[in-house]
Amino acid sequence: MSESDIQSPLLSSDTQSPDHIITIHDASASLDPGSPEQLYSPHLHRDGANSSSHPGFDNPFGFLGSGDFCVPGSTTVNPFKNHTERIQGVYEWVKIVICLPIALLRLVLFATCLSVGYVATKLALSGWKDRHNPMPKWRSRVMLITRFCSRFILFSFGYHWIKRKGRPAPREVAPILVSNHVSYIDPIFYFYELFPTIVASESHDSMPFVGTIIRAMQVIYVNRFSPSSRKHAVNEIKRKGGCDRFPRVLLFPEGTTTNGRAIISFQLGAFIPGYPIQPVVVRYPHVHFDQSWGLISLGKLMFRMFTQFHNFMEVEYLPVVYPQENHKEHAIRFAEKTSHAMASALNVVQTGHSYGDLLLLMKASQSNQKNLSNYLVEMAQVESVFHINTLEAMEFLEKFLSMSPDPSGRVHFNGFLKGVKLRPCTLSKKVFEFIDLENNGYIVFKQFLCASAHVMKLPLFRQACELAFTECDTCRSNSMSLQDFRELTRPAIPDMTDEEMSELFNLFDADDDGKVSKDDFILCLRKNPLLISIFSPCLIPNKDILERL
Repeated sequence: MSESDIQSPLLSSDTQSPDHIITIHDASASLDPGSPEQLYSPHLHRDGANSSSHPGFDNPFGFLGSGDFCVPGSTTVNPFKNHTERIQGVYEWVKIVICLPIALLRLVLFATCLSVGYVATKLALSGWKDRHNPMPKWRSRVMLITRFCSRFILFSFGYHWIKRKGRPAPREVAPILVSNHVSYIDPIFYFYELFPTIVASESHDSMPFVGTIIRAMQVIYVNRFSPSSRKHAVNEIKRKGGCDRFPRVLLFPEGTTTNGRAIISFQLGAFIPGYPIQPVVVRYPHVHFDQSWGLISLGKLMFRMFTQFHNFMEVEYLPVVYPQENHKEHAIRFAEKTSHAMASALNVVQTGHSYGDLLLLMKASQSNQKNLSNYLVEMAQVESVFHINTLEAMEFLEKFLSMSPDPSGRVHFNGFLKGVKLRPCTLSKKVFEFIDLENNGYIVFKQFLCASAHVMKLPLFRQACELAFTECDTCRSNSMSLQDFRELTRPAIPDMTDEEMSELFNLFDADDDGKVSKDDFILCLRKNPLLISIFSPCLIPNKDILERL
């Protein structure tokens, strides 16, 4: 799972919030007298308030039309955590020592089968130009060699037998299969068992061995960041799913690997065409070794598999799920019905997490954060409520990490000031209060993300950015100087020193040329939407103009 492009999401989707929400409340730490935190007064909030409009609170973004604001609740589940990242216990160490000679033999078997399969695949693909149509039968027969090799590869990883429950439905009944995704073992098994067409990122094509093999599977490539590419992928799913001469289409609608203890939000690519779908669930029962990918390296995961006596795998083919008649209008409901069937079969919860959460988790890990679960926000749910994308969330995480969160993922008032380049003042206190909905005296990443997204997506935010720049650009030179910037922001933050003002100005001056262009100004406010509040003294008197823009 450490290779991000292997488990990247392929088709975007919306999701609904989970039915059951567990919220954890923690007591606030005491504040030292005279510290910057002392300026923030937690008692200004009522205990348990979930709205920024409660009595006694002055909303610093009210001039933009900001009203009630709350953070969606979160589950306590971390669907990406591998529960045996470290080798623990005498039994595991003894087993590894005993299995080392066996591991060497398994490695030789793996390399041999991979090489033979690769050669057979190259032979099957040799001279084949018309890849828009189904693979000719004689080439498919050559691919049987690679499929048998893949079974021996599974054997080399310790999957000596694989328990199956149910059977694949005939292709004419269910042309599309969807499966949960736990390990890199899943696609190897499906390649051997079904030889399906899969949907994969374009980056997979250049991967050694893997790229060649998936080309033989007549893969449907997609660029996850391109709407046109996603649309083309859906059309290809519909075209190949509707033609019996193509293999059935297999998708992992979660868009990434999980630990198998939850079903996360589904992307809609498999459900938009409206074909009947057969869900398949994969389980990896274990006691000492969790075979899910997690955040551990591929090499380490392979080593652990090679040094097990046996690895257990169960595959269950579930009953076919049929769409409603107006399938185009009910793709989301179709996905929910399928997701529920898979979660019930696995006896696990459904959550609003997505691949975006994994990216946030990896970024927090790279910053040496200890409790990574603090940075899971159930991104699919946040996207649905606040209409922000994962790249924007990543930028907000980078800003939050610059505030030096403590090991519990909390940022107190002084850290917040450090990140937004402000000083303790009435305005900065109000902005911090706006984020700290639970009146704890600290904020966490999900609160910061949702507050920033809430402000950025307000209908008047863009107009406010443009009007603020116009007010600052007194010479109409399409740029502002430090002096212009100081005069405009002084009413909101009157006690800033020249050094502090320069730091704040440099945040806007992206190219460090001593001037801020309109593009730089608006870009900075999109990355730091909470800073629009420092221009409120000049925007509030012009609210009528702002609403007309």
